[in-house]
Amino acid sequence: MTATADRTDVLDAPASDSTPRTRNRWPAVALTGLLIATTALYLWNLPINGYGNTFYTAAAQSGAKSWSAWFFGSLDPNNFITVDKPPASLWVTGLSVRLFGMNSWAVLVPQAVMGVAAVAVLYATMRRIITDPTRGPIAGLIAGSVLALTPAATLMFRYNNPDALMVLLMVAAAYFLVRAIPGASWRWLTLVGIALGLAFLTKMLEGLMVLPAFALAYLLFAPTTWQRRAPHLLSAAVALVISGGWWVAVVQLWPAGSRPYIGGSTNNTVLDLAWGYNGLNRIVGGGNAVSHGHPGGWTTHAGVLRIFSAEMGYEASWLLPAAVVAIVTGVCLALRRRLTRIEAAGFTMWSVWLVVYTLVFSYMTGMVHPYYTIALAPAAGALIGMAAVRSRSAAVVMVLAAAAWAVVLLHRARLGPASTDWFIAGAAAAAVLLLVALTRWPRLTPVALAASLLAGLTGTAMFSVATAATPHNGSIPNAAHTADVWPTVGSRFAKTMMMGASSSNVDPQLAQLLASAHTPWSAATSGSQAAASLEIASGTAVMAIGGWSSDPVPTLAQFIDDVHAQKIAFFIDSGRMRSHDRNGGEIADWVQQHFRPMKVGAATVYRLV
Repeated sequence: MTATADRTDVLDAPASDSTPRTRNRWPAVALTGLLIATTALYLWNLPINGYGNTFYTAAAQSGAKSWSAWFFGSLDPNNFITVDKPPASLWVTGLSVRLFGMNSWAVLVPQAVMGVAAVAVLYATMRRIITDPTRGPIAGLIAGSVLALTPAATLMFRYNNPDALMVLLMVAAAYFLVRAIPGASWRWLTLVGIALGLAFLTKMLEGLMVLPAFALAYLLFAPTTWQRRAPHLLSAAVALVISGGWWVAVVQLWPAGSRPYIGGSTNNTVLDLAWGYNGLNRIVGGGNAVSHGHPGGWTTHAGVLRIFSAEMGYEASWLLPAAVVAIVTGVCLALRRRLTRIEAAGFTMWSVWLVVYTLVFSYMTGMVHPYYTIALAPAAGALIGMAAVRSRSAAVVMVLAAAAWAVVLLHRARLGPASTDWFIAGAAAAAVLLLVALTRWPRLTPVALAASLLAGLTGTAMFSVATAATPHNGSIPNAAHTADVWPTVGSRFAKTMMMGASSSNVDPQLAQLLASAHTPWSAATSGSQAAASLEIASGTAVMAIGGWSSDPVPTLAQFIDDVHAQKIAFFIDSGRMRSHDRNGGEIADWVQQHFRPMKVGAATVYRLV
């Protein structure tokens, strides 16, 4: 490929007979159409997901009932234990449930709003990078479309995992950085730090993996001396520490006896949660992290093929071949000095962002889930948009790469009729011919752009629509049901660990029994998933023995004291005792020795008071 700037090195302006008013208006009209379509995709039939991830839904319900539970991100309103993530995303859903009541829309709509906002902010970021009044909007529309139609994005922006807020904050940080670089503004750079600090309070380490990309872009391209760039970055670092660290400091200083146990930690501290369970353990394994693989051809084993294979391939890889072409294009244009300062900074930022996340997701040996790959979508979309408007040669190659890989993935998933392959191939051929013809007939630009988008986005759009049409629940959702014969990570977990993943699984008689309790905790049960379902169904506080990942609370002595103090009405055998959950096993044995079981529906229940 020759990634050079052609004589007409961008998609040209609309037809010359358009009035100035029309030329000025079309970006706003196009953006409005993109945002409306994105909103429709993310809100369409949203209640099919029910309460989504009941683990986080129960915490949102608890936050709506108790401000202290809201602040800590507690699973139950009486603050026994927190969820395994910091609470920023729960602050949003908790407020939504407090305002609009406990229902599916109140839990899931905030994530859809975040998705639409992320698309809009990415568009605005591209307009700042590509300052040309025609090229900028086209780059922004391409970038926004890629983000909106990436299946992992469709999945997460219709779900209540923390990833939706994390991505919105990272894209907002990119916008602030693009505002900071042209004027070497430490004020805008400080906003970058604040946004990333909030991303840390959303999902900890994953929200900070953009730091190398941002720091490098500012160091290389801010138009000021090296002596000033370092203090500017220091101000951003201080802002990050303050915005991301204030909550950590408050929790660390709070007396442990009067706050919930920090779920996922080994020593009841947020720092251990950040650096352990939600930090290095995710990347290199250890602690409670678990690595999953499959011996088949498409595997989740660590390696460069992971991001293109199995569920990760379906959720995020549709446009990655085109993004690789875009990175090469950026390098070639930079070497030929054909980029402005802010364009070079943009290529650097997005390229390093994409490479860092791709390498981490490909080679991490700790706990890895396919939906993490939503973090790739903004960078992939931005790179493709920039390369498309800076080099027609690159646009041709990206169309061919995206179309070819889409055909492969659709065939592998057996999604859609066979004629879809021919449609994509025909659109790609038409797009290439039109792109080549732009040198002589620039008025064909809108048609060339439409054909290119059809060829490049049809596959990912089909899979995103299929994702939106697929009901999701549990903590590890997958994008869409496919014809793959290998068991996805999500299906394996659904069969082995996700018992009680939905409140609809709770017997109404059991929910009514718990609702009649007058103790601080209506019941205790093993594991946060089972406790969460019981909380949602009954509207009561349920003690999650062992938390999410065999946390060492409560001890047998603590549980006995709570029973004698009449703080727990019932013990429910969830059937989820695990051999390594020592505390939970001891508590279950003690309950079985001292209380008689009774059947409530299909559940085995012990009355403790």
